[in-house]
Amino acid sequence: MLGDFRKFVMRGNVLDMAVGIIIGAAFGKIVSSFVGDVLMPPIGLLLGGIDFADFFINLSGGDYQTLAAAKEAGAVTINYGAFLNLVLDFLIVALAVFLLVRAVERMKKQEAPAEPTTKKCNECLSEIPKAARRCAFCTSPAPA
Repeated sequence: MLGDFRKFVMRGNVLDMAVGIIIGAAFGKIVSSFVGDVLMPPIGLLLGGIDFADFFINLSGGDYQTLAAAKEAGAVTINYGAFLNLVLDFLIVALAVFLLVRAVERMKKQEAPAEPTTKKCNECLSEIPKAARRCAFCTSPAPA
């Protein structure tokens, strides 16, 4: 059983998948930091000093100035500002993955089409081997 597990883990696609998941998780943290720490503060400043993470709807009565104060009081809230930040995270990750896949596709070498191994007989239009001197179907001389 241990040998089978080792063969499974050492297959290329499993290792590639593991590396992809690890890099994807790290990339997600970078994008979250970019959105939360770099992108949203200037947008909030342009909109009058608003912090999108503090956008919430209080469902349990009471008046709370920040989401942290509402959570500290145990209030039930709908945190749509945090949701907006996550949607923006997702859009940036999706754009980055799209651009990466597009770049990889462009870098792939375009394979030349394979040389044909057959040709058509001029008389009966059958497919015959390229090296044939006569058609196997109608026995006419093969085209050059």
